[in-house]
Amino acid sequence: FQIVRWLMGGLDITDYKTLLTIAPPVFLGIAVLIYLARDLNLVSGGVESALARGVDVARVQLLGLLAASLVTGAVVANTGPIGFVGLIVPHIVRLIAGPDHRLLVPASVFFGASFMILCDTAARTVLAPTEIPVGVITAILGGPFFFWLLKRKH
Repeated sequence: FQIVRWLMGGLDITDYKTLLTIAPPVFLGIAVLIYLARDLNLVSGGVESALARGVDVARVQLLGLLAASLVTGAVVANTGPIGFVGLIVPHIVRLIAGPDHRLLVPASVFFGASFMILCDTAARTVLAPTEIPVGVITAILGGPFFFWLLKRKH
């Protein structure tokens, strides 16, 4: 039962002890991404342009990948895979705030957490006293959003 429950993803399977365990890698990864934000802006403008401005592109890409993987791994290991959050929130934030990673990274963290609180609240109350896994709620919202995003690009 536990593995099936973990595979559906949920915040109800975590506690404060878990939160204290995952907080250091999560905060470290977020701090690294915020530190890299200026260089990420330059890299997103093109590799040659970033290289011409003195950015060590390989270092930025490697550190960015490691930091994002650290955050993702710590959270998913403890909550299970909660789909679509990493797709929905950054795209919406980018539409509202623009492409500047100095704003995009912290805003995505804030709005991602806010989105998860709303989805978790819905998961706990929609069919109360039965609780739906939060991954089901994010999939219900994320599927149509992802489809819209794909259609919008064409």
